[in-house]
Amino acid sequence: MNGKVAWITGATSGFGAATVERFVAGGWRVVASGRRAERLQQLVARHGADRVHALAFDIRDEAAMRSAHAALPADFAGIDLLVNNAGLALGTAPAQQADLAPWKQMIVTNVTALVTLSRLLLPTLIERKGAIVNISSTASTYPYPGGNVYGGTKAFVSQFSLGLRADLHGTGVRVTSVEPGMAETEFTLVRTGGDQAASDRLYAGAQPITASDVADTLWWIANLPPHLNVNRIELMPVNQSFGAFQVHRQ
Repeated sequence: MNGKVAWITGATSGFGAATVERFVAGGWRVVASGRRAERLQQLVARHGADRVHALAFDIRDEAAMRSAHAALPADFAGIDLLVNNAGLALGTAPAQQADLAPWKQMIVTNVTALVTLSRLLLPTLIERKGAIVNISSTASTYPYPGGNVYGGTKAFVSQFSLGLRADLHGTGVRVTSVEPGMAETEFTLVRTGGDQAASDRLYAGAQPITASDVADTLWWIANLPPHLNVNRIELMPVNQSFGAFQVHRQ
């Protein structure tokens, strides 16, 4: 082990789970947080409690977050890297038909929880000249019908990352916004309320980004020389590109 510690949120599936695997394989200790305790315990069972420390709580619960942080064992308390991966999209309806509750859930999860954990860990990250990697999305730049609040939250994540870079000038802390496009994880299942057929249709024949692709990208970013910062990196599968503007004709 190299002595470094990463805190990875949303570690129970998709990008988060793959990133845990990649960093443990690379010799890091990992604080793995997420809602599904049984999946977190599987990570601990596979890698050992000396390599993975599981924190089961809802990222929206600030009190639980603070308690979990305060109780970190000494071997996991020195956080060198925060990967803000936890997030979700809910629904595909146009704004005028969407329910307000899912919008609020996306804002609290993708924005409020992310900034809360970031602020909580900043003193340690500054002390250790660490790094923050925020998982944004191509939806932060390229709007699409039904993306509304999800795209808005990810635009916040990208801009917040740039703002952190400005504020942390001179501290040695690196900040990166990673903005993936189409990726086949549980993302669409969550977005559609568990519609496997919808997920299968979306990814069929597209050769989308995989969770391992993103984990490898995060590994590369985290292990760059300390004088280099990747401000933002946008990833798309080759088979995804940019569509024409919409034109409504009378």
